[in-house]
Amino acid sequence: MPINLELKTKLKSHNKVLKILNSIGAENKGILNQKDVYYSVPKGLLKLRIENGNESLIYYNRSEKSKNRWSDFDYIQFAESGGEKMFNKIFEIETTVQKKRQLFLYDNTRIHLDMVKSLGKYLELETLVINGKPDAQKRFKHILDLLELKDLAEIRKSYRDLMIENMTD
Repeated sequence: MPINLELKTKLKSHNKVLKILNSIGAENKGILNQKDVYYSVPKGLLKLRIENGNESLIYYNRSEKSKNRWSDFDYIQFAESGGEKMFNKIFEIETTVQKKRQLFLYDNTRIHLDMVKSLGKYLELETLVINGKPDAQKRFKHILDLLELKDLAEIRKSYRDLMIENMTD
């Protein structure tokens, strides 16, 4: 099971972060149009991600209460589309999240600039554990410093949780 160290924060604008990402030479991987269908499961989170026409099933488990936001995840990429129709018959849908994501890569960290329908603008970081958790923490802290994020309020919830809260407001 791969492991990420993650952060999510809400932004008024992506402009400052975009400027920094361009100045440090982060690799712009382009725009991803994503639809995440979250299904009810006894433990963790399960979502079908439809991204630019491709589908994958992602399961992850993350403690939102620990000091660091480590996420264990597994995923299956499907060769053909049609998974949504099948999974919607099998699982109870909790919510759907639609977003436009601009993806950057820097030092084995995925940097997401997200525009989430009904929720607004967010930034997410996902630093992949490659040479142990201490190395990932060091690289994660370096990116936080580069992006001037250490003083921003961290959101310790998934988009699923935020969307469900938004529906009950």
